[in-house]
Amino acid sequence: MIEFVKGTIDYVCPQYVVIENGGVGYQVYTPNPFIYRVNKQETIYTYHYIKEDAFSLYGFQTREEKALFTKLLNVTGIGPKGALAILASGDPGAVISAIEREDEAFLIKFPGVGKKTARQIILDLKGKLADVVPEMIGNLFNHEDHIQVETQQTALDEALEALSVLGYGDREIKKVLPLLKEEKNLTTDQYVKKALQKMLK
Repeated sequence: MIEFVKGTIDYVCPQYVVIENGGVGYQVYTPNPFIYRVNKQETIYTYHYIKEDAFSLYGFQTREEKALFTKLLNVTGIGPKGALAILASGDPGAVISAIEREDEAFLIKFPGVGKKTARQIILDLKGKLADVVPEMIGNLFNHEDHIQVETQQTALDEALEALSVLGYGDREIKKVLPLLKEEKNLTTDQYVKKALQKMLK
């Protein structure tokens, strides 16, 4: 099992990042790849997902994020893509709070989460997230140091693609697009965060 990869970010796209360590590039799927910057040194805590037809690495900024991802994977009806979409909300504290309050209405706003799956999340995880809570209440994407030099349109386009990868449909994306266009000088990860905040209201 690979606990973490420490190295240099070589490539970033809406689906994943590539982190280079010792001449090897590791493809790592993350909740929001655009929080990472090319050529920057990073430590990514990884979860090795193995199925008959897939060997994939999923990565997170903290062990606590990884722990929440792992717990979500144990819920029937939640796969890696669904768990990433939930973490990509940028507010895991709200997710944990919704689970503890049995707030199904909040949980079904995530892609692929219907009432049945929301109820299953609550049944499986309520009261079992105490080890995750301490480091998770803050905002995942509150990274002012991740200032990227890119045009606003490029940032917005990449953000829209990232939302699509997370599982949000064209209808949902088009609904928040006018609001995103009103925002100025945001980086890609900030656009993603802003869009998810609006979708989850």
